[in-house]
Amino acid sequence: MSSRHICTALTIAGSDSGGGAGIEADLKTFSALGVYGMAAITSVTAQNTCRVSRVYDLPPEMVSDQISAVAEDIPIDAAKTGMLSNSAIIEVVGDSIEKTKTAMLVADPVMVSKSGARLLQKSAIQTFVRRILPASYLITPNIPEAQVLTGMEISTVSNVKDAALKLREMGAKNVLIKGGHLKDECARDWLLQDTEFTEFSAPRIPTKNTHGTGCTFSAAITAFLAKGDALPAAIQSAKNYLTVCIRHSLSLGKGNGPLNHFWVFNELNEDPPQRYP
Repeated sequence: MSSRHICTALTIAGSDSGGGAGIEADLKTFSALGVYGMAAITSVTAQNTCRVSRVYDLPPEMVSDQISAVAEDIPIDAAKTGMLSNSAIIEVVGDSIEKTKTAMLVADPVMVSKSGARLLQKSAIQTFVRRILPASYLITPNIPEAQVLTGMEISTVSNVKDAALKLREMGAKNVLIKGGHLKDECARDWLLQDTEFTEFSAPRIPTKNTHGTGCTFSAAITAFLAKGDALPAAIQSAKNYLTVCIRHSLSLGKGNGPLNHFWVFNELNEDPPQRYP
């Protein structure tokens, strides 16, 4: 197989020293799903399963240089953003997306870590709305993030759909609102594509080991889009993958443990799959 037939995905996000979220989770997900992963690091965090003790934002020009270095040499089939931290980083990422003409961009508006640390400065929220929202093919906020972006209270499915429509009005092309924060028996998410809503549902798994679920979900969607899947199919396959990663999650550390991105290889000793059912 020639290198040009290898599907590629770029993650633009922060680094998690504990390995459960951010760049580390994204690259594990890309690898597990048979996609060649590349990375542009925006911030370095000192964190583990319990807390984020320090955040160091890279200079914006270094973020831009990483994206440029990848794009000038390797085709990017799809890309995603995670932690963007501040307005200056968001501005250069927006510029880079335009320069590289990256059409298949999944924007995960990472705002707060699982342990409660702020990962997107409040002053940068409107910059994110102005630069990243209209540049993205899909935006994947959870309910608290959707509330911040829209200024709306979200406590029902009807609220979720109203917020998705609001995000569309704000410039998003397609919107996936993750409903994990609703008190449902199932974990449900809602996609707004064109004028239609599609619901995705999976069993809610009782575990505290959910560190990196948002990063993993958006990375998996990006991987399936890179492989040419239509958006609803990419989301369904990504949700299936996420569900089993949670089901086989790891009891590492004293806090919220990480997902098991390579569960199938660990248990069955199989080669990396080309897709999940």
